[in-house]
Amino acid sequence: MKVYYTVDEAAEYLGTGVRFLRRLIAERRIPFHKVGKFVRIKIDDLEAFAAAGRVEAFDREAVRRHVRRAS
Repeated sequence: MKVYYTVDEAAEYLGTGVRFLRRLIAERRIPFHKVGKFVRIKIDDLEAFAAAGRVEAFDREAVRRHVRRAS
């Protein structure tokens, strides 16, 4: 398995467009490595980025308790 991906490979891995990934790189929202003029992204960094965006499912009963408290 490869350790570093090109931008095209990384976008495919995340299931996003290349333009979105290039924006993340330009905004320094995802770590990357410059190899000469080429950009490479470590697979661990891609997985950490995806994990950071994880949203947990909610428990219906917890939502009901929260709504009752707020009203």
